[in-house]
Amino acid sequence: MSRPRETELKLECDRLDLTALGAHPLLQGDGAPATLVSTYFDTPDEDLRAAGLTLRVRSRGEERIQTVKAEGGAAAAGLFDRPEWESPIAGDAPDPAVYADTPVAAILADAKDARLEPCFTTVVMRRERTLSYGASRISVTLDEGRVETQAGDAPLCELELELEEGTTADLFALAQALAETVPLRLGALSKSERGFALRDGRLSRPSKAGAVVLREDASAGDAFRSIVMACLRHLRLNEAVFLASRDPEALHQIRVSLRRLRSAFSLFKPILAHDPRAAGLGAEIKQATEPFGRARNLDVFLETTLPEEMARRPDEPGLEELAARLGAERDRAHGTVSEILASPEWRRLLLDLLSWLQTGPWLGEGADPARDEPARDFAATVLERFRKRVCKRGRHLAKLDPEARHQVRIAGKKLRYGADFFASLFPDKKARKRHKTFSAALSDLQDHLGALNDLATAHSVMASLADGPPGVAASGPALFAAGLTAADNEARTKQLLAAAEEAHDDLSDAKPFWR
Repeated sequence: MSRPRETELKLECDRLDLTALGAHPLLQGDGAPATLVSTYFDTPDEDLRAAGLTLRVRSRGEERIQTVKAEGGAAAAGLFDRPEWESPIAGDAPDPAVYADTPVAAILADAKDARLEPCFTTVVMRRERTLSYGASRISVTLDEGRVETQAGDAPLCELELELEEGTTADLFALAQALAETVPLRLGALSKSERGFALRDGRLSRPSKAGAVVLREDASAGDAFRSIVMACLRHLRLNEAVFLASRDPEALHQIRVSLRRLRSAFSLFKPILAHDPRAAGLGAEIKQATEPFGRARNLDVFLETTLPEEMARRPDEPGLEELAARLGAERDRAHGTVSEILASPEWRRLLLDLLSWLQTGPWLGEGADPARDEPARDFAATVLERFRKRVCKRGRHLAKLDPEARHQVRIAGKKLRYGADFFASLFPDKKARKRHKTFSAALSDLQDHLGALNDLATAHSVMASLADGPPGVAASGPALFAAGLTAADNEARTKQLLAAAEEAHDDLSDAKPFWR
């Protein structure tokens, strides 16, 4: 039985783009398309899935191949690097004798119910060839088909580049060359993950950030790559939902993923300082996503601030006009976000980011020594520095002006994301207990500062109503209603400031979980 590590770059595109890609000069070959039918199996309690394993049987004509795959670490976007066990079998059901030497056997031995049942099936028409690119041999696979579950079906259109021999740099160079032909998106889900998500009804719903699990022996550089990959996955999952539905929660999660990504660059700044491309990528992403903030501010105002005001003042006539005008503005803002996310420029930027993450100068000789130090030591130093920053900047919080409070909020977000990113490096019981208390205090502070920020952005949203050109600016009743909303919101500021100060004191008293 083979047991290679699979290093695969998964990219997605539309059906017509996949057809166009098949005509690319680099992908011409003599191999005929083949139909593959793959059935994925698990126990009734999904013990394999819980252990990060997938078990499938794939048919290709008369041939049957049984494959076990294991997660390769943190959840990824685009690049999948994982152990794989593969062997031919005689029938359509999993063969226990073949998976006996894989982790599946141990999981089933401990399972309450070890029966294996089919979960879902994928049916694809596959075109594949192996080519030489640079100094590497790369297997190229184009899959067009569908995932079939009892809950319904979903299309599959994927390009997979698997490194058979050579360097990851050549793998990305080929991907970037192909992306000049059609717009390619980083794939966020394996076929098995897509099948489970479709079956469970999660494929079309927004996703929160998943936990980042770092190896105990990880270096700071390893940790940075795992964290950025997790942020990219979070981003791509919610991109797909927003482009399909313009769900406000999906936009919120996109912005969360981007804040987490920028926080990762800030937390790991010491190991990136000598790589100018790091700052350049951060600036490009920030510039490209600038319009996302306006769209999200309108979402918050229309879904939280305005409904609360309507409940307080049900007879105020100008509130309905206010809602209608800002609703139209939100539609335009959402359209702008969709155009950015669907653009070839955005897709290439994410591919460039992933390529830099895996092959950039920050990984070469002459990098900061902190890159290779244990991630646990690096995390403790970084968390301590950001904790002191939040504690110092947040003193006498109620007396700070809005911009100074905003800086406390930004520092607090970085500390909060850092606490989430590095939590798995401090697994003992005392550290977990301290982490829970520390995170609760930090979350409380962020909630109050976030509410204060929402009030400030609400003022900006309402102030913009009077700035439109003649015939577009809001009417008197709408402006009056906006003024009432601003006044009612202002009354909450004092209460929120007092609560934020108390939360800051609790955070200052909380024992750091990294010590």
